[in-house]
Amino acid sequence: MDFDHLYKTLADQPKYRVKQAKEAIFKQLVSDWSQSTTLPKELKEQLNQNCSLEIKGQIFSAQKSKTTKALLTLSDGLKIETVLMGHKDGRQTVCVSSQVGCAMACKFCATGKLGLSRNLTYNEIIEQVLFFDRYLKEQNSRVSNIVFMGMGEPFANYDAVLKAIKYFNDSEAFNIGARHISISTSGIIPGIEKLTAEKIQVNLAISLHAANNKLRSELMRINDRFPLEKLLKAVDKYIQKTGRKVMFEYLMIKGVNDSLKHAEELSRLMAKPLHMVNLIPYNPTGVYLPSSQHTIDQFKNYLRKRQVEVSQRYTFGQEIDAACGQLANKAKKVAK
Repeated sequence: MDFDHLYKTLADQPKYRVKQAKEAIFKQLVSDWSQSTTLPKELKEQLNQNCSLEIKGQIFSAQKSKTTKALLTLSDGLKIETVLMGHKDGRQTVCVSSQVGCAMACKFCATGKLGLSRNLTYNEIIEQVLFFDRYLKEQNSRVSNIVFMGMGEPFANYDAVLKAIKYFNDSEAFNIGARHISISTSGIIPGIEKLTAEKIQVNLAISLHAANNKLRSELMRINDRFPLEKLLKAVDKYIQKTGRKVMFEYLMIKGVNDSLKHAEELSRLMAKPLHMVNLIPYNPTGVYLPSSQHTIDQFKNYLRKRQVEVSQRYTFGQEIDAACGQLANKAKKVAK
């Protein structure tokens, strides 16, 4: 799907045709132009020839949680992953990818094993949410939240990510409020600085996972380039300018970063207003093991006693390899 090409195709049509086309795509959720109830027959035939709405995807559903993962095949044959997470309160969150693979090479991440193939276009980012909106249509539901926490580093593909967000936020497209959209970065400071200057109210999340430079550099190579002191200074400026809370994601990895000593280090870093910690049980990728719930509870209670705002993310879909990169790795091995 190529929206720029669609607009060029409709350039010689009355202006209202663009609005009708967007309504067909985003409101009626058609997968074929012939399903549109407003466009004329000849134009629908032309659009089917020149602007296909097909999204090639394979669905994997988890039995123990309301989690659905899709492996999407792009026009050049490369594959990306996207995950739909259903919440008890009715929210439907899509975890989107921003790149094919990733260059960050974090030790705990399955996507890092793939390396970076290329950036996604804004169209390919949009398709991930559209794919699940079509899927949810049968359940009379829609995607309500979006998190850029899938394959890739969003700030390494900044322009495409921001362009996709405009569509997510557009009342004529997905109509998802900016505050229901989150961008997670491994710590790309120039990206944080750019977002600070934007006039959008999306949420910022930082993949932290360690509270000292030595351990964080062992886990995340990017920390050598953007160490904690510089990263937290950029976050401080973001908070000062926007007044928005920042979430620090912390994977709980058995025997690596889950001791009370680590909790004490983290509590010192988080002793600021508008900082919150989200503890995430590690989704095994064959490298590390997840911390026990008992260990997570001790860690969480330690932080709370020191007045740190902390939450724990619900575990989604281990039985469908819900950690991004796992399915693509398997598909890559099969293709060899």
